[in-house]
Amino acid sequence: MNGVFLDSESLADLDLSSLQALFDTFEIYEQTAPQQTEERIRKAEVVIINKVKLSRDIIESAPHLKLICLVATGTDNVDCQAARENSITVCNCQAYGTDSVVQHVFAMILALHTNLIPYTQAVNQGKWQQASQFCLLDYPIVELKGRTLGIMGYGNLGKGVARIGEAFGMYILLGQRPGTSQDGRIPLVELLPKVDVLTLHCPLTDQTRNLIDRDALQLMKPTSFLINAARGGIVEETALADALRAGIIAGAATDVLTKEPPESTNPLLAADIPNLIITPHCAWGSYQARERIVSQTVDNITTFLAGNPARVVN
Repeated sequence: MNGVFLDSESLADLDLSSLQALFDTFEIYEQTAPQQTEERIRKAEVVIINKVKLSRDIIESAPHLKLICLVATGTDNVDCQAARENSITVCNCQAYGTDSVVQHVFAMILALHTNLIPYTQAVNQGKWQQASQFCLLDYPIVELKGRTLGIMGYGNLGKGVARIGEAFGMYILLGQRPGTSQDGRIPLVELLPKVDVLTLHCPLTDQTRNLIDRDALQLMKPTSFLINAARGGIVEETALADALRAGIIAGAATDVLTKEPPESTNPLLAADIPNLIITPHCAWGSYQARERIVSQTVDNITTFLAGNPARVVN
């Protein structure tokens, strides 16, 4: 069996021998440019990808292709309809990064509440060394206990965040996505004024694009924080930058931007935005989570060969 991994860069530090052992011929590329894709999959029966795009034309140019394995959950870069019409199975990886993302979300929540970054910067700038007493308390520190945590998106990630929030003594409120009717969940316009922290874990859809816009931010408390470990397009970036400058909310942390890697012109990358933490879409990327991706991909291929493929998305 011939296989090819088109963009292995995010797993490059892992042992991929368990994948290699499944194939007679297995080619691994750290990256594949769009103009290289067709040639690299021409002889493959199994194609493994992360973010490489497989359009209908690309899929139909690969006469031997039987299985597409995504080393991610999202399938928007694959024409799943074209794959199905050509009898090609598409499998993904699921729930591999829940613990990693939940940990990252609370790292951001805690950093904002303790002003961790400003205090670290103050020490590096010599301010503690010049203090008049044993401690430096220039920045407010807020306890999580008793704060209200609003969660938009209550799948595996949202539930994981809720469990940790409850362990800190936080009150949990669940938001209702636009266009849905869900028992026990609060419409966004009612949720926003109630929460001290809003954390996003919903998919990016037509209904959630720019969900947190200028009007939504105006509804939040001036002492509240926004956390986004979902997708960049859910938050209107210019509106968030302006809200932070104006003190409409107290701070924000995001692991995602609308375009990744971002351009230097992204409004959230401006140097004058206060109390904003940006991490480079790494919340999912613990070593253990990425090992689960490899394990699930091996399982997807072996179950496909056995005639009962796991995690089929088409």
